[in-house]
Amino acid sequence: MDPTNKPKGPSPHFSLYQREIFRRGGETGQLPHFSVHPEELQESTKAKLNDRSYFYANSNAGLGWTDRANREAFYRWRIIPRTLVDTNVRDMTTTLFGHKIPAPILFAPIGINKLYHPLGELVPAKIAGELGIPYCLSTAGSQPIEDVARANDAGAAIKNESNSVHEYSGPNGGNAQGPRFYQLYMGHDDEITISLLERAWKSGFDVMMLTTDTWQLGWRPTDINIANYVFYYPNAVGNEIGASDPVFMKKYGEELKKDSGKWIDSSVWHGKAHTWEKIDWLVKQWKRISGGRPFVIKGIQNAEDAVLAYEHGCEGIVVTNHAGRQVDGAIASLDALPEIVEAVGDKLTIIYDSGVRTGADVFKALALGAHAVAVGRLYVWGMSHEGEAGCRHVMRSLLADLDILMTVAGYASIEKDVIGNKKAVKYNPSGTPPGPGEHAHL
Repeated sequence: MDPTNKPKGPSPHFSLYQREIFRRGGETGQLPHFSVHPEELQESTKAKLNDRSYFYANSNAGLGWTDRANREAFYRWRIIPRTLVDTNVRDMTTTLFGHKIPAPILFAPIGINKLYHPLGELVPAKIAGELGIPYCLSTAGSQPIEDVARANDAGAAIKNESNSVHEYSGPNGGNAQGPRFYQLYMGHDDEITISLLERAWKSGFDVMMLTTDTWQLGWRPTDINIANYVFYYPNAVGNEIGASDPVFMKKYGEELKKDSGKWIDSSVWHGKAHTWEKIDWLVKQWKRISGGRPFVIKGIQNAEDAVLAYEHGCEGIVVTNHAGRQVDGAIASLDALPEIVEAVGDKLTIIYDSGVRTGADVFKALALGAHAVAVGRLYVWGMSHEGEAGCRHVMRSLLADLDILMTVAGYASIEKDVIGNKKAVKYNPSGTPPGPGEHAHL
């Protein structure tokens, strides 16, 4: 690739990361320390981590059929390339909840990141800041909200072509230097819920995302086999957000000393479902605290619930089956997406999540109507290898993959040519996806 005289576009030439890797290998013999092919990356992650760490992120509900359905759905949708299209300048930028970002990708919320690296959520938060794409913190995180915000700002302070794209002029409680959202697991103590909302807002998390498909963890046999619930073990991680919450500690701090599962069992995965009536209250509280910033429901799998989210005052939804980790035998999230887009695509911001591994996956979800795509396991696998460097390598590779795909497939603009462009993809009901290992490899 000729890097000279490349016209400057709205987004960086993420594709140049490919050339950077090739030249480093050719000139110095330095190769990437691990493969970013998703199947190989997952396997090498297994070799890096102990069983408890690996299976927390990679266990699936039941027989794993929903996880498999997610991947098969991506296989069935095929991209239709165009030719002789001027793609010398790509525009991968989009606007998400008022934030102009360099690419339609965000870091999905994943809990207990200390299982993958000692610094936990500080790693992906910093890399998200470096890239200028949204980071979403989980209530099951293993670092305090405030520390994660500082890490995100530290990454955003490393100015570069990517994070310099970010623009935002709306209200923000913590003067955030980059886009960051907060994913809420809501318990049944309203005082603690309000405390979490206030802490998130004051720390610069300006979009609230409620997960509604995980009142308790799904039945995951690979976790059952090794009693994989880290909160009950000595020196438990995953209590950091609760242990740093003044309201929770005032009410339950003594109990937490005696029972390391108190935070997670009462305030996160408590097993007691909420209903739409409670959403009305929660939306009202978040709007009051944040001055009207967006509220998002995460866990939508059908058009009826998507409409209900709109009717209950939400500005966005995440179409997801929790990556196949909650309900075994469920519909693939990509298969649910078109019907949901038809129902609310002009009313709500739609984020797609579940089974995303490649730039082609991102493209397909966008073409079917998602406005942005969240990735989770990919960045966890990366940080499990080399911390910041591994997380950065995986995410830069994903951005380069998408940028190159747009170049060679003939699509110049994410917003003009890809999002909602069903002519860019075609459904193919036949064929069998390649099995594990059925690809070119060393």
